[in-house]
Formats: sequence, C-alpha cells, structure tokens
Amino acid sequence: MPQWHEDREQKKLPNEFEINPLFSRQGEKTIPRLRMRDEGMLPDTAYQIIHDEISLDGNARLNLATFVTTWMEPDAERLYKESFDKNMVDKDEYPQTAAIEERCVRILADLWNAPDPESTMGVSTTGSSEACMLGGLALKRRWQQERKKKGLPTAKPNIVFSSAVQVVWEKFANYWDVEPRYVNISPDTPYLDPKGVLEAVDENTIAVVPILGVTYTGVYEPIAEIAKGLDELEEKTGINIPIHVDAASGGFIAPFLQPDLVWDFRLPRVKSINVSGHKYGLVYPGLGWVIWREKNDLPEDLIFRVSYLGGNMPTFALNFSRPGSQVLLQYYNFLRLGKEGYYAVQKASQETAYFLSEEIGKLDSFEVLSNGSDIPVLAWKLKDDYTDNWTLYDLLRQLRTYGWQVPAYPLPKDMEEITIMRIVVRNGFSRDLAHLLLINLKQAVEFLNSLDRPIKKDSKYDNGFHH
Repeated sequence: MPQWHEDREQKKLPNEFEINPLFSRQGEKTIPRLRMRDEGMLPDTAYQIIHDEISLDGNARLNLATFVTTWMEPDAERLYKESFDKNMVDKDEYPQTAAIEERCVRILADLWNAPDPESTMGVSTTGSSEACMLGGLALKRRWQQERKKKGLPTAKPNIVFSSAVQVVWEKFANYWDVEPRYVNISPDTPYLDPKGVLEAVDENTIAVVPILGVTYTGVYEPIAEIAKGLDELEEKTGINIPIHVDAASGGFIAPFLQPDLVWDFRLPRVKSINVSGHKYGLVYPGLGWVIWREKNDLPEDLIFRVSYLGGNMPTFALNFSRPGSQVLLQYYNFLRLGKEGYYAVQKASQETAYFLSEEIGKLDSFEVLSNGSDIPVLAWKLKDDYTDNWTLYDLLRQLRTYGWQVPAYPLPKDMEEITIMRIVVRNGFSRDLAHLLLINLKQAVEFLNSLDRPIKKDSKYDNGFHH
C-alpha cells in the first residue's frame, strides 16, 4: 500500500491547487488535490496539470541508476502506440500477438542453449520480478513433488543466494514461505562463493540462485563453478540441487559479448533462467521472460487452463491482463538487430563503461571496483582517508544539480561500511553524454574539495539506494 514519502511531503502542500486561466473554464479556479471533484474538466486542462507536475521528475536519459530501457527507435515507438491496447492474456482475440510471444520464447531458449528449444516451456511476464517468482514457484513445487515421492517431509524448504541478491528473491522467500539462506559476500569474493554455497545447502534446498550481473557492481557470479560443486555434492550424498540463474541483466549481454562463457542450459544443473526484456533486452518497461530447460522442469499442476473471452488457454502467471505491446517490441528488436546488432549495441555500451571507469580511476578521489567487463556497469568508492568533509551521498546530491541521477549506497552485510556509486550504461547513453558527465563529475568533486569543513550529515537522506 503506498505511503507518504517523507522526502516529497505531499501532505504539506495546499489541499487545492490553482489552474492556469488559459486552460480552465469560466469559474474553474482551483481543484482538490487529494479527492475526486464532482465535476469533470476539459481534456487540455487535465493534461496540463499532469504535464506540469511530471516536469519536476528527473530526465530519464540522465538516470544512470536504472537498468530499465529509456530510449527506443521511432519505428518501435510507432509499433508501441499501435499495440498498447492489446491484452496479452487474450490469446483467442489476438492470436498473432500470442504467436509472436511463442516465437520469442523459442528464440530465447535457443539463445541460451536449451536442449530442445522447440519443445521447452517459457512465458513472458511484466518484468524479471514476476519471472523470478514463477521460476521460484516451479522449483519449490518440483522439490515438494520429489520429496513426496520418497515419503519425505516438505515443511522446511530453503533457497540459497548471495547477500548481494536482488530484493525480489527476499520477497519470494517471504511470500512463499521458503527459508532464505545467504552466503555473505566479502572483499575477496564479492559474489556468490561456491564454497559458501556448499556450506549452506542441504536436502531441503529447492535451488541455488546465482546472478548473471550483480545489481551492486555488475559482476557475474561463477555459475559453472557453483554447478561443478553441486555435481560433486550429488556424487557424494545423492542430493540433487538445481540452479536457477537470475540473468535479469546478463541474459541479454553474455550471449553476445561473452559467448564462450558457460552459464546457461549448457550446464544440465541449470533448470530455469529469467531475464528482463526491459533492461538489456532494449524494450521499454515492463517486460520479463522466464524459460525452463526442458518441458518437465515446469510442473504441469502449476499451469491453469482458463476459458476466457471465447477460448481455452493455458496460463502460468501472477498477473493476468497486461499490454501485448512490449512483447511485440521484443520481437521487433530480434528482427531489427539480429545477433550482430545486439552485439554492436551491447559492445558500444561496454566500451562507454570502460571509458568512464578508466577516466574515473584517474581521479585522486576514487577507487574503481568494477569496470563493465561483465555487464556494462561500473562502480567505485571513495579512497580510504581521502576526505572527512564529504561522502558519496554529498556527491550524489551535487551531481543532481546538473541533472544526473547517480546512486550511492552501502554494500550488503559484512561490507556495509563501504559506500559505492554505480553507473549503468544503457543504449542511448552515448560517449558524448559520458564526456559531459565526466565534466560535471569533476566540477562536483572540485566544489566539494573546496569546502573547509565537513558537510552536515542527515541520516534521513544518507540511507542508501534501494534496488
């Protein structure tokens, strides 16, 4: 349930706000802010009210915190406008949209080296969060079924991931009554440590979830090494623990920039993979995908067959009605770019990340922690003992005066004393914009270094970036 955001403090605004006389009708001077008025208004008036308010939002192109796509070609936008009224769930009324969704599933299964891309299962979702939930549900149900066959209890499932995991997996564990087991990252292993995995798993583990592109730093977790450790564990104990790869970002990077990296269905232990189409899949929000290695990896009893709007359809989703436009935009990108085009786009982003990390590393104030060599994400921290007058949170606020949104946040448990900044380089963030960012970054650091005393701290604002 939405709460009042203390930073915006909407409750302190007047209960009514004035309408520009150029847009209002005669006698229409103010409207209530928090309740629906009795009368309607002209469409231009409603538009102008909202248009003016959202002008205070940040510029999406300058938002270097988000992984989400903020630019698509005009032809893609035209297709978007032509198809946003199609309900993705209504496959009987929109059979070609449904067919295109199916093609996208097959393309992704092939891209990730599924044994038989033509027969495996997969679905589109509103984003990777829903895809993770569906993947997790399938793993829990599969574990329960196997335990029941052996006459074993099913009351205490657990799931294993690193402390740097995206919050959706914490939600999954909470919502679906699964014990989360964290392997804490460290300076020596800032990712899911295979040794730590083996110490955390047991016969009640429904899956291990490594991340192909950690949200904090962009690094890949060692999936093949984790799979090897679990293979050896099964040989010794007979415990068979599957892997679900959270490839929200890396699933559209690794196949093109690191094609020889073995992380996907080439590893038999990998049973399912999720990805965000609206991240490096290059589609406007919100779109995700989850693909299973083989058909029987998705338990049949999770699939509902629904009579809806004239047809009988199978469905496996947490959401029901949603626009079909994003699915069509994904297929547009597959047609428009092909493998060579995806490589060119992602390589350009990676080269920009390399450029920024190199230039930021030259500054006396910063130590670069990741340079974009996995996904095009770079992260850095203040050098130890560099200054007591300002922090990265102060730099964050200073950069916002130029329009840039660059997040600062603490690392996870056991490393929370380290605060880092991170930039996500996406399609549309050009080398020219990177040069402009560097100019403003240097100006911001120069200003902060000119201070002769520490900036007064306000813990209300220095509470990190929520992923």
